[in-house]
Amino acid sequence: MDATIQWLLDSGEPWTQYRTMVDLLKRLEAEPEVVAARSRMLAHPQVLALIESAVRWGEKPVKRHNDASHPLYALSTLADFGLQADDPGIPEVIEKVLAHQAPEGAFQTLVFIPSAFGGTDEDMWTWIACDAPTLLYSLQALGIGNDWRVQKAQEHLVSLAIENGYRCAAAPELGRFRGPGRREDPCPIANVYALKALSLDPEQSDGEAAHLAAEMLLGHWQQSREKKYYLFGVGSDFRKLKYPFVWYDILHVCEVLSRFQFVHADHRFKVMLADLTGQADEASRFTAASMYTSWKGWSFADKKHPSAWLTFLVLRILKRVEELPENYVYKIYPLR
Repeated sequence: MDATIQWLLDSGEPWTQYRTMVDLLKRLEAEPEVVAARSRMLAHPQVLALIESAVRWGEKPVKRHNDASHPLYALSTLADFGLQADDPGIPEVIEKVLAHQAPEGAFQTLVFIPSAFGGTDEDMWTWIACDAPTLLYSLQALGIGNDWRVQKAQEHLVSLAIENGYRCAAAPELGRFRGPGRREDPCPIANVYALKALSLDPEQSDGEAAHLAAEMLLGHWQQSREKKYYLFGVGSDFRKLKYPFVWYDILHVCEVLSRFQFVHADHRFKVMLADLTGQADEASRFTAASMYTSWKGWSFADKKHPSAWLTFLVLRILKRVEELPENYVYKIYPLR
């Protein structure tokens, strides 16, 4: 067995062990070792703390969408780990999210928007294109994608795609609100979030909305010197490995793009992937180059030591694009 895969299995992180077995080794969920790893994950103190945080969703307003401490990202991380709708604590969170759905279909979040930006200076339940797709993704990943409310939210998300991908859309009641930047510009992070939700709907895996959003991201990478979107650059900070998936960075973008087969052969994606894989150490392991301080204590928030979870995430991307031979070496991803 490849030494790096064995390192993941020996990591002591049950979420990494579980997802390595299922996603990289294609082990069946019912196999005893997989069941045991999943049970250890659900009982782990760090995961229990995440569940406790997620259950508080709706109590704390979103004031900025890169606040990694918000319960929204505890929920999405649990979804990343592979928790399901019937796991302890999750039904309560799902019930809370489903209770707040706009008439047009998007799931709402408690947000605080200053009047200077078109808000009310008060907490309010509403939706913006940089929070609703994350809720949608989480519900789908938790296994309730067939629920009619989730399908309604998906239809609404698809309807928001325009010729240059996803812009900073928001609920009608927000009136003149819009995010920073020019009105006609797409919002890079909204496209990332949208693609992640679209990826879990088989009917959208090759749909127009996915193509438009993917092209926006690939085009931004390709034209990074010419295209400048307010708040979202493709420079040194963008290239730093970082988790959880909160904001606009190379790991997050490669993760969502790799979910779509039509992207795999795109030269721009290959160049981006080469940049990502080139950050491996001599043992083919990956270390965080940036971190969210609210996640201190997790291996992916440690800039001094390789992270099993970050390494798994990169290997899964490579696995998706069928670029992971049995004895892989990163030199097979040259810039060209």
